[in-house]
Amino acid sequence: MDLHTGKMYWPTTLQDAPAYPTLREDIACDVLVIGGGSSGAQCAYELSGAGLDVVVADKRRVGWGSTLTNTALLQYLGDKMLFELVNSFGEQAAIRHAERCRQAISDIEADAGALPRDVEFARRDSLYCAASEADLPKLEQEFGYLSKHGFDAEWWSGDRIRRHYPFSRPAAIYVRNDGEINPFAYNVALIEGAKARGAAIYEQTEITGRVDEADHVAFRTAGGPTIRARRAIVAAGYETMSFKPDKNALLLSTYAVVTKPLDAFDGWHGRTLVWETARPYIYLRTTRDRRVIVGGLDEGTAIAEDRDSRLAGKRDRLMKELADRFPAIAAATEAEFHLAAFYGGTHDGLPMIGEYGDFPRCFFLYAYGDNGLVYSSILAKLLKDRLTGTPNPDYDFYRQGRPALTR
Repeated sequence: MDLHTGKMYWPTTLQDAPAYPTLREDIACDVLVIGGGSSGAQCAYELSGAGLDVVVADKRRVGWGSTLTNTALLQYLGDKMLFELVNSFGEQAAIRHAERCRQAISDIEADAGALPRDVEFARRDSLYCAASEADLPKLEQEFGYLSKHGFDAEWWSGDRIRRHYPFSRPAAIYVRNDGEINPFAYNVALIEGAKARGAAIYEQTEITGRVDEADHVAFRTAGGPTIRARRAIVAAGYETMSFKPDKNALLLSTYAVVTKPLDAFDGWHGRTLVWETARPYIYLRTTRDRRVIVGGLDEGTAIAEDRDSRLAGKRDRLMKELADRFPAIAAATEAEFHLAAFYGGTHDGLPMIGEYGDFPRCFFLYAYGDNGLVYSSILAKLLKDRLTGTPNPDYDFYRQGRPALTR
């Protein structure tokens, strides 16, 4: 799959990423993780920490798929609003999902502190803006559920927004204790951590087929060797759809720019994460080396040529969106990196773990949505519990078909 195009920022922040060998001989393991990107790295780290014999196989280098385009806002609210999830699945299930997302940010923070390299994790508050007066009722519903269930969020009037930012919006929800991270550094560090726990890592090792056996699955690789595994997790990001498309999953196209470094962020209160109710929406964050990332303007195309043809125009539009919100900051910088990429979502707004009868002993991880790193953390821990025989009542929250999320 042609995942992305453009000039990528994250690889420039990490010059010493380790390389791993290509598989040259037949091997066996407890769990094969197919994919060494964000989802696969989190699975490998969790499962190796639980004492399982883990192998990771990636057809590229570790972290060189969609991880390079992940803008890594860590939030517990998503593009499918909380009140919409309540309407779909009921209040108890929707709130439990939000709680799990909030906990996942803390879990990522804990992992970041234990990993062998700095992954640039930082806590950030979020400003979730009503894009127009017409969006106020749904923002009010959102805040009503957050307030009712004790989430650390405040209602900000238009006057309060104007006192803290150089732009105006009708109202916003100010959410405390979200976060940001360098996704490429985090990916690399998780794989390093998994290797230190005993996992075997193979790059440039493409899975090309499988044979189901009585108590194993044998996976063929492009180079010839076979990996025999008791269980397999397909964590290949958006390319998971090539293994097993699911009717609840969909691919879109998204865009982002990263500016040149700035001397100051005057007028940007707390360097908050900023996003909005408009669909498609715009989001903004800052980086450790004092850049701005602005992204969004999603398009409903899964054709790479169509996606890429729009990149120059989207780059210019995103810089204009930055100037509309932070004119002084935009005037002091310019776009240095820009990209177009595929972006996966689900129709019902929740990530998924797939189990399918035609793929025995295999689990499919679809951490699709705007909170991919957060969702990967949740699903990786659920799969660890599943594969170690630890009961977890939340597992069915995220299975395809949502058997536990009927009203």
